[in-house]
Formats: sequence, structure tokens, C-alpha cells
Amino acid sequence: MSEAGAPVGGLLVLVDPVARRLDGESVRIAKDVLSAGAAAKICLPDSQEEFARALARRGHRQPVVVGDDRALVRAVGLLHRERGLGESTLALVPVGPVGSLALARSLGVPQSAVSAARAVLDGSVRTCDLLVDDSDGVVLGALRIPPLRGPERVPRPAGPSVWSTYRSLVRTLVRPVAAAGGVGGGHHRLRVEADGVLLADVDQPVADVSVRTRGDGEPAEVSVRTGGGFGGSTVTARAKTVTVSGADFRYRADGAMAGPVRRRTWTLRPGAWTLTLPR
Repeated sequence: MSEAGAPVGGLLVLVDPVARRLDGESVRIAKDVLSAGAAAKICLPDSQEEFARALARRGHRQPVVVGDDRALVRAVGLLHRERGLGESTLALVPVGPVGSLALARSLGVPQSAVSAARAVLDGSVRTCDLLVDDSDGVVLGALRIPPLRGPERVPRPAGPSVWSTYRSLVRTLVRPVAAAGGVGGGHHRLRVEADGVLLADVDQPVADVSVRTRGDGEPAEVSVRTGGGFGGSTVTARAKTVTVSGADFRYRADGAMAGPVRRRTWTLRPGAWTLTLPR
């Protein structure tokens, strides 16, 4: 990591509206610490559209996001789409419920508003990898195609004749749902390729797929779990490009669900963005 320090142009502090609503005290602390240590322009957008406009007008200011993982991913995505990731070092002051800050923790961002704000002012710059998909979406840490949820059990109504009709109706309703997403039992029918190498094909059930950046410029880690029960197995690989295709599937990117899609390709961009962290 290289040394950072407050930029000559000052800071653009973008306070996510969700953070402002959930934890106003942490937001106030972050603003006070940042304003005391650097020339800081505080922006309080009321919507994602206002957030995007404020970021686009940052000038030479360093963007500082005050919010959770989704706010950070949104900022990186916006900068990527305007081809501005290489020009701006981002910083994050995490504010939000513990469950919404898993990405921030994995990146090494302090969880305390005071510590994170101080790191913005006197921390170091870390180069980070990025996964970019074929719809221009971004993944900072990890993505996963989770197992399909099987049909839920339903209580048996009273009366044999009523139960027979009820069971027939449930079978009719559940069958198309299972067929649409895969093979039932929580499995997909997917083709998974890593740098052109076939890891799984549609003729075998796939339980889940995960892809994770290593953060050191090296190929991403790919894991495909096939089969089920004692007959299952896991195939792993390192790759710069991962393509998944087949029946409609949803995926979780940095904790947020996306899809359904029938095909998606993710490409690793080593060192695509930078983040200010403690020395």
C-alpha cells in the first residue's frame, strides 16, 4: 500500500440516505472528524439519483462514502461506468447494521466511524481487484449462485377427500416452479466455464457456484459444488473470466441478489480501483 493523506482538492463526503436515517449519530461523528482534518464538502443526497449526480460533480475531490456495503458498491459501479475509477481513490466510513458491512470488514475498513474517518485522513492507498460482468455490473468481493430452494412443506388439511384434491393441486403448482429453476432438490442445470475450461455442464446437477477475488491481482477463485448428499463433489479453479449459462438463475453479488438471467460472464480487472485504509 502507498501513502495517502487528504488530497489537495479536499474531500467529497457522500452520506448515504439509509445511513443518515438509521444512525445519525455515527454520521455526525464522521462529518465532524473529516471536516476537522480536511476541506470537506458534505453532500446529503435524498436518493440514489442525487447520490450519482453529486459523485459525477466531484471535481478533484476525493470521494468518501458514509454508508454500508451497498453504498460503496454503488459508488464503485458509478465510477466504473463513467471510466473514472482510475482517477479517484475511494474511502468508506461504514455506517449500518452489522450484517450490511461484511464487505467493508473483508476489505479491512475499520468498523468504528471515528477510526474509519481518521484512516481517510492519514491512511494508505490499497489497490483492489474488480469483477465486471457483461452488463457492466461490478463485484468488489465475491459472488455466489446459491442452491435453489425446494418446494415448501404445507400442512395437511382435515378430511381424506379434501386432502386428495389439495395434494393434486400442490403437485400441479409446484412442478413448473421446480422445472423452471433446475432439477428440484435445490440443484441447478448450469454450464460453468473458467477461462474456457468446463467445470460443470447442464447434464449434471449443480448445487452452488462461488467466485471470489483474491485482492492481489491474481486470478479469481472459482468453486463449483455438484451433485448432492454423499455423491456430491467440489471442483475449484483459478480464472480471469467465468461464464455461467443454462436455466434461469439468480446470483448474490457482494450480498445483493441479482437476476434472473440465463447467461452471465464475469471478467477480472486486476487493480481496477483503489481504497484508503489504515496504515
